[in-house]
Amino acid sequence: MRLATTFRFIVLTLGCTAITRADLPSPRLDVIHPVGASAGTTVELIITGGNDLEGGETLLFDHPGIKAEFVKEKTFRVDVSQDVPAGTYDVRVAGRFGVSNPRLFAVCRGLTEVAEVEPNNTLAQAQTVAVNSAISNHRDGNFLDFFKVPLAAGQRIVVDLQCARLDTEFDPVLFLYSAEGTPLGSNSDHLGRDPLLDFTAIKAGDYIIEARDLRYANGAVYRLLIHDRPQVENIFPRAVQVGQTAQLMVFGRNLPGGVPSNWSIGTAQPLQQAVVGYTATGDLFAIGGYRFLEHPNHYSVLPTAATCTLVGDQIAPFGANPQSLVLTDGPTSVEREPNNSKDEPQKLTLPAMLSGRFDQPRDADWYEFETDETGGAYGFDVYSERIGGRADPYLAIYDKDGNRTFELDDFGHRVNAFDGHLRDPAGQTNLQPKQKYRVLIQDRYQRGGARYQYVLSIRKARPDFFVAAIHGQANMAGTTIWQGGSNFIDLVAHHVDGANSLPITVTAEGLPAGLHATPTIIAGDTRSSMVFWADDNAPAWTGPVKLWAEQKREGVTVRREVRPYIRPHQLTGSRPTRDLVLAVREKAPFSLTVEPERISVEAGKPAELQLKVRRNWADFTGPVNFLPLNFPGFLQLGNGTVEQSETTIRIMVQAGTRPGDYTVAVMGQGQVPFNRDPAAKDRPNTLVQMPSRPVTFTVTEPAKK
Repeated sequence: MRLATTFRFIVLTLGCTAITRADLPSPRLDVIHPVGASAGTTVELIITGGNDLEGGETLLFDHPGIKAEFVKEKTFRVDVSQDVPAGTYDVRVAGRFGVSNPRLFAVCRGLTEVAEVEPNNTLAQAQTVAVNSAISNHRDGNFLDFFKVPLAAGQRIVVDLQCARLDTEFDPVLFLYSAEGTPLGSNSDHLGRDPLLDFTAIKAGDYIIEARDLRYANGAVYRLLIHDRPQVENIFPRAVQVGQTAQLMVFGRNLPGGVPSNWSIGTAQPLQQAVVGYTATGDLFAIGGYRFLEHPNHYSVLPTAATCTLVGDQIAPFGANPQSLVLTDGPTSVEREPNNSKDEPQKLTLPAMLSGRFDQPRDADWYEFETDETGGAYGFDVYSERIGGRADPYLAIYDKDGNRTFELDDFGHRVNAFDGHLRDPAGQTNLQPKQKYRVLIQDRYQRGGARYQYVLSIRKARPDFFVAAIHGQANMAGTTIWQGGSNFIDLVAHHVDGANSLPITVTAEGLPAGLHATPTIIAGDTRSSMVFWADDNAPAWTGPVKLWAEQKREGVTVRREVRPYIRPHQLTGSRPTRDLVLAVREKAPFSLTVEPERISVEAGKPAELQLKVRRNWADFTGPVNFLPLNFPGFLQLGNGTVEQSETTIRIMVQAGTRPGDYTVAVMGQGQVPFNRDPAAKDRPNTLVQMPSRPVTFTVTEPAKK
């Protein structure tokens, strides 16, 4: 798994094609401590890593029940209300230079907060803590922490070390010892990079827990939960029809009313099972949404935007750790054994939304369905990574003669800071009418067990789409718009079942006075840029905005929420956030506009526009270079320079471009004299980039001769 993670890191790093940015200061938040608290408590939160945080006297949490009071530089008093649900929450710093990227802050319920006491770096120095404790720790140079836990005979505890789930780069291993130092167990990479121990004491006494860092990352933080409360491993089934109440089998540890199941993880004792009811409402399904209580950071050892194409919900059975469900508007079913050979396939009626699992190693699940009288395009999805399953499934289709006609494997986009590539198969293919087809679902590495679940969707092609938004910088960043200037975010579209033939229009809601955004059209592409710009006198502001995406199909407008994402580490990964947060701050050095803002042009012909530069700082008199900002391939603009106040630019619309509207912007770059100290006489040049206000092209068909 380590080798696969390293390979993925290399591919992602080499695959980034972002515009290089030096730019004005942009707040970056690296490390906070502690990384969590219990509901109803108050903690002192300290910022121990970051850049450009001058004037950072405001912490913004994405729940109103978590409030911060500034104490002194990089130190805050954080009050967590008693009614804050257990889960993870984004916290950002707002200061002179805008808003930072978020870090995660965990809230638990019913656990006692315990401060680590040094020295505890050897078994003999182990710090004594009670069961049902939460310890937020800041790594020192020893990379080892020991804790002593008194247990009663027969007491079953869960030791849950949270790192990757809280955006930290700590890579831990947990070890368990008897009081005499006899090894009793170890674990790593149970939930993404994070380890988990499940242990039942054979006899009463003290037991020792060791947390060790494989990366030797001095200064990294983690949160250690030691409890005998419910802990959920998974639930089944994973697909639920909206408007219906489903009975879900919960598998886990210390479950209320739980009885032993036939499942275990590794060499640990069997999981318990219990049943809970869940009713899916239609609000999330209507907007193509996904709601989470805990950020889904544990689906892979590298944070991904795995849930960006999931219409779903998270539930927390018995108040334990949440699990993700797939929501659908049609009937659901479950896998039925035996279906392990092509001669015994489980028969499906389409559309099908089926919950399955690979019960044992080398399990192969076969299904059979029949196409309708017209045949044509059919869509397929296998949800595993998207719902926290551990499988790496592939899907193969066989015709009535047993010929393998189609196969699906990994899918998803990697664009600039956005990593939505995942292990789940998804796609469509054309099938013959009134024909029987067999589908094989199997783990790529033929693994099986309690954690290898999936949901299979087969349907007549049903166009849909998902749009994600992420900051324009390829590293960790917030998004700040300077007064009289602009900034942009990337929009990434996943088209489902042929929906790429229809344009998507993205609009912004909740913008404050003085901040603007033109509706942005994504047409025939997977990426676009949405530009925000601020008036010269726009008030300083920090807050969330909401983006919506619409697509018209046969006279009906389909509306979907645009999901915000961020990069949690400088070079790799991405994860969701609940809010897209922007800031408006002091005067921008220059701004760009393109005139006219709308233009009609025939496919195969050029369009000439005026690119205008306004210099807002008196000591900035230099040229502004320009280049296209994430143009679709069928619009071409060469690089150039604006020496004075304006120039004519020529954008070529390639022959064969589909008629319709397209929104683009031009990126400007200038060497601007800047010093973060406004009183300083020395103002060295800094490369500043500023996108233009957008222009919308209406491409028409060539005139008939």
